[in-house]
Amino acid sequence: MDKPWYRAFFARTPHGSDLKETRVKADRGDTEAQFGLGLKYGCGDGVVQDFSQAATWYRRAADQDHPLAQFNLAMMYAEGQGVPQDDVEAARWMRKAAELGDAGAQFNLAVRCQRASLTREEPAASEAKIEAYKWFQLAATQGYGNSAQSCESLNLRMTFDEVVQGDRRAAAFADALLPRASAPLPPAH
Repeated sequence: MDKPWYRAFFARTPHGSDLKETRVKADRGDTEAQFGLGLKYGCGDGVVQDFSQAATWYRRAADQDHPLAQFNLAMMYAEGQGVPQDDVEAARWMRKAAELGDAGAQFNLAVRCQRASLTREEPAASEAKIEAYKWFQLAATQGYGNSAQSCESLNLRMTFDEVVQGDRRAAAFADALLPRASAPLPPAH
């Protein structure tokens, strides 16, 4: 086994000579091809690993509302991989992916909100807890990682009114997403 098992799972673009064809599709605006090239350059799968190229291709797909590209671009901004490290840009792209229903982005955004709740004064701390609760709940609905446990843990630090508000926001988000959701939500990663 010369490649880790997860490479095959995430490889969405053809290998070898088909790279040129994928590049043509990506240049024409195909979001899956753009995302696939981002993965290839980010992982060094069939190409030399190049975080700058990965960020470029993720950005092109992210600008067309590809939630996994938005999530990956957010992580690149958070880590400064291929782009300057920028927490504001990371949060912006993470929110976009979360709002499109990406469970990983929802969980990550919840963690960011929860951390913010610990450093802010009231009422901003309460608002951050409510948002964290909402995003944890939405990620948990998709079965993402430790979302359910994180939501329960956060619940212990919230007032009854904050929990009610978080439940309302999560329900409103899910209701608003349903008309757009002729296809299922993106898979948790």
